[in-house]
Amino acid sequence: MAAGLGLGGIAVLVMLLWITSPHPDDGPGGALRVAADLWLVAHGAPLVRTETLSGSPAPVGLVPLMLCAVPVWLLHRTARGAVRVPASARVPGAVPGGVPGCAPGRGAGAGSGAGDTGATWRATCWIVTGYLLVAAAVTVYAASGPIRVDPLGAALRLPAVVAAAAAAGTWTGLGRPLPEAPPRLPHRMRCMRRMRRTERPVLTRAAASAALRGAAASAAALCAGGALLAAGALLWHVATDRRAAFPAPEQWAPTWPGLVAVLLLALALTPNAAVWGAAYGLGPGFTLGGGSAVRPAAVTGLPPLPDFPLLAAVPAEGPGAPVTWAAALVVPLAGGGFAAWCVARAAVPAAGGPAALDGRATACAVALAACGCGAAMAVLAACAGGPLGTGALARLGPDWRLTGAAALGWTAGLGTPAALAIRAWRLRPARGR
Repeated sequence: MAAGLGLGGIAVLVMLLWITSPHPDDGPGGALRVAADLWLVAHGAPLVRTETLSGSPAPVGLVPLMLCAVPVWLLHRTARGAVRVPASARVPGAVPGGVPGCAPGRGAGAGSGAGDTGATWRATCWIVTGYLLVAAAVTVYAASGPIRVDPLGAALRLPAVVAAAAAAGTWTGLGRPLPEAPPRLPHRMRCMRRMRRTERPVLTRAAASAALRGAAASAAALCAGGALLAAGALLWHVATDRRAAFPAPEQWAPTWPGLVAVLLLALALTPNAAVWGAAYGLGPGFTLGGGSAVRPAAVTGLPPLPDFPLLAAVPAEGPGAPVTWAAALVVPLAGGGFAAWCVARAAVPAAGGPAALDGRATACAVALAACGCGAAMAVLAACAGGPLGTGALARLGPDWRLTGAAALGWTAGLGTPAALAIRAWRLRPARGR
């Protein structure tokens, strides 16, 4: 059902654009192959374009991230609903919001009443198997035509995306259970009392939870800052006539289906632009092919760009100005600030109250949050870029290694002193009494 809904929704949209197009290039079979290609691209499968000027096939590996949200959400929702049972089917006397073996408040609030986690994950495996059978049939159908799917690339990427989305949905349906800490033995407790304070471990469960929240908040803040940076640059360049978002009327006679298709493509690439903007704000920047580099310090080797809405946000070639430096600095400040705020609130839950984490544990939590943010931004940068051909178009987007390292460095460098300062500020009312 999840595969059918995702594929059917894309097919309806593609067929609607094909029907309303005044000059369609192909028949309904070609339109359905385009829909199949788009559905496979939404799972990360690369495409191959055969009709090129050189005659050699050209890869198309730039995946619109907004398009990926549809099948991932459908799979997540299906797996989450498959492991839930009505409240009347739960075991009498079970802990509300949990299942046997899970911590209170973290168990499967709608999970298997008998606590058979193995059966739950077997059901998830059947969901993944059925989804992959549909994907295999679509891959065979889309393996021909001027733009066809790469079977090897689909076999490597599509199962990983499907399994990850289904596993996340199952974990959510079980109530996001976390493993419980092992019970402390009496002799272990006596040993802990004899340990000096400086020898106690700083990586506690509270610190790890704060680090996870800080990493998620920091990565979200970086992407949001990148989106605002890209949107501001787009509006500024279009308003000042520095770049055009659409071709001139004498170069292209726009039609409503063509405009809608261009706007839909720009909407599907909006998350990619947010990640590219975050990479620009962090410092490493991104490339638009041909050895070009778009960074706050300078924009070099920029090739001729087509008139496309999102490409109008690219700055002009030349050294960076103080305005671009100031605008780019907002992105790492937002990432480090949100990580520091989340960790500091976990360190001192109530202003003026007791501290749940000491200074060392707070600094350790910020360092872990920086590592998590760096890993998340590296994955997003790798997914947001890709090739659109060979030669100059063989590499587009940010470098995932540099982007992840920059996110880690900025978050740790700015977040650690900020988290310690916020922690001290939240403790001030208690000290003044």
